[in-house]
Order: sequence, then C-alpha cells, then structure tokens
Amino acid sequence: MLHQIPTKPAYFRVKIWRRLNAIGAVAIKGAVYALPAGDQSREDFEWLLKEIIEGGGEAMIWEATLLAGMSDQEVRELFNAARDDEYTDIIKVVRKLDAALVAMPSANVSEAAAQLKRLMSRRDTIVAIDFFGANGREAADGILEALEARLSTLEIAVQEGVVDGRQKEAPMSMSLKGRTWVTRQDVHVDRIASAWLIRRYIDSEAQFKFVQAKNYTLLADELRFDMFEAEFTHEGDMCTFEVLLSRFALREPALVAIGQVVHDIDLKDNKFGREETAGIKALIAGVCVSTSSDEERLTRGGAVFDVLFESFRKPRA
Repeated sequence: MLHQIPTKPAYFRVKIWRRLNAIGAVAIKGAVYALPAGDQSREDFEWLLKEIIEGGGEAMIWEATLLAGMSDQEVRELFNAARDDEYTDIIKVVRKLDAALVAMPSANVSEAAAQLKRLMSRRDTIVAIDFFGANGREAADGILEALEARLSTLEIAVQEGVVDGRQKEAPMSMSLKGRTWVTRQDVHVDRIASAWLIRRYIDSEAQFKFVQAKNYTLLADELRFDMFEAEFTHEGDMCTFEVLLSRFALREPALVAIGQVVHDIDLKDNKFGREETAGIKALIAGVCVSTSSDEERLTRGGAVFDVLFESFRKPRA
C-alpha cells in the first residue's frame, strides 16, 4: 500500500499508523507498506484504503514482485524484526512480574495472574500477524508458560501457607538414535547450536528437517526443537540449547559456557555477559547472511561451535 495523508488533523496520521501496525504491515520505504500476499492482507488493506480516502487522503494497493534493491528475505526480516520487538516487550514485563513475585510472593500473586492473562492475549494478537515465525515467539511462549506454572504453584502454596514457587525437573534418560529432528526454516543461532549439540551429544545419526513455522503435522519418529509446541524449545528464560542441556543432564563446563553465549545472542538480554558473545554473534550472522540453505548454515555454524567448544575446554593462559 502506498498512501498520502493530510498533515492535519495530526491524530488521523497517528490513527492510520496504528492501524498499519495492528494488521502487521511493515514500512518498505517512506509511505510504502507491505503485507504478505493473500486474501486477508488484501481485505485489511482495502478497509484501510477506504478509511484513508474518507479522511481526505489518497492510497493505492497493488501486488508486487521484488526485482532489485531488496530481496524477499530482507523483507521477511523486516516482519520478523517487528514481531521480535513486540515479543521482547512481553518478555520484559514477565521478568518484572517474576521479580515482584520473588520479592513478595503472596502479595503479588493475584495481580500477576491478571497481568498474565493480558500478556497471553497480547501474545496471541502478535502471533496472528507473525507471518514468518519470528525467533522471539519461542522465548515469549516459554517465559509465559513458566510464569503460569509458577503462579499455579504459588497459588497453592499461599493457600496452604507455604510459599515456595520453585519447580524441579528430572533429566531425560531416553536414548534417541537416528531420529528426524524438525525445526523452523531460516535457522539462526539457537537452532544452529541446538542441532550441533543434538548431533554431537544426543543423536549422532540425527537427520534434520526444516519446515514452515505454522501448521506443521508431526510424523512418526520425528521430534521438534525450537518451534511452537516442540518437544524441546524455550522454557522460562532458557533458550532451546539450555533446555537440551538440562533435559539430557549435559553438564560439561564448555557446553554450559556455549549455552550462555547462545542465550545472550538469542534472548538479547545480556544475562551472562561473556566476552565471546559479540564475536560469535557476528560470525553466526555472517553465516546466515551468506547462505539461505539451512543445511549449509548447520554445517558452517557447527564449525563455529566446534572451535568455540575447544576454546572453552582448553585452560586459558
């Protein structure tokens, strides 16, 4: 959609901007906004066009094919970045709620429960316009589920007069060999590192399958990781790599250190602040920019983690 809006009244410009955000459109350049082609996108833009014209503005809708200047992948990244920002906002609020519960559990349970419902509703709204499966969804889902479980435990504890919301989980003991491990397309740091870990420590004969983020039907003998409703994905504030370490009781110090690097790159919270993080982030970004093949990303990214692993294993001078 290309639109032009009168400078006055100012509220009308803000109103249209909010409408564009609400339907998930991203700015390609100036007043040019895009949505993935489809019936719902066309309908959303048509209603918006009608509103703009009625407000004294002008607008056009067209279906376009990118030829030069910007690639489809770059546009997808615009959508993912917009959704990641929104998921990050949810995560920040959840962490504040969690901190309040730690400080005064019994006093904050009811308010946290009410906010959790609002946050879950907000998450569902974002998911509806998360057209390409932004990385941030797994982190947001995980931390919301962890808060829900914590609140459930706290509510029972408060009723019984004992406040201790901590939960423990036993490591997995199952043997997994020769399975197909399914994850989302366009893998990045957490999925690359997790695949490296799976093949090196969990399933040396693993095969990997890359699918669309939404509406995938799991086949027999398949396991999902770092995707919605996966068997292995974000839990609380842990990235998928950290969850795999926990579930399979992998306590090698070098692996724990890699998990801290992956966590800070993936969740962008600088929780561990390791000096290696910036360099690994740049290397993985280079791997992803230079190839669109997920298999090649795993191969080249895996080599990065091989080197990082050996670096962490050797004592430093």
